[in-house]
Formats: sequence, C-alpha cells, structure tokens
Amino acid sequence: MAHHPAALYNDTHQARTAPPTSYESLLGDSIERAFAAGIHDLPGLVQYLNTAGPSGPNGQPWTSESYQHEMARLAAA
Repeated sequence: MAHHPAALYNDTHQARTAPPTSYESLLGDSIERAFAAGIHDLPGLVQYLNTAGPSGPNGQPWTSESYQHEMARLAAA
C-alpha cells in the first residue's frame, strides 16, 4: 500500500501531554543555538550549556552524565 507523503505529516507537539515549561523552552533554545554554532558533540554541548545556560538540574553545572540523565527524564515525562 503506497502512502502519500502529505499523509505522513508529523505534528511536532503531538506527543506532548502539556505545554513545555519555561525551563524546557530555555534548555531547548540553548541546545538549538549550540547546534547552530556547529557544536555537535556531547562535551562541547555541555560546555556550551555551562557558559550560556540554563543551569543543570538543581542549579548545578552540567556534566555529560547529568545531561544524559536529564534528556532521559524529559523524554519520559
């Protein structure tokens, strides 16, 4: 069965159960700016977040481990 590409449209927010929090929006914006600046590796992204913000969970500096844990937590929410 063939599908028309327009029928496969994926609404960006279709899996969300609630609007993003301010923290989630700030974090997403900062990650997008890092990618736009050519940063595509985890150590570089962590360094960028520690410079540009927002702070990591509980106001702590980001580490590779805290970033991975926070992304998993946000994905499960």
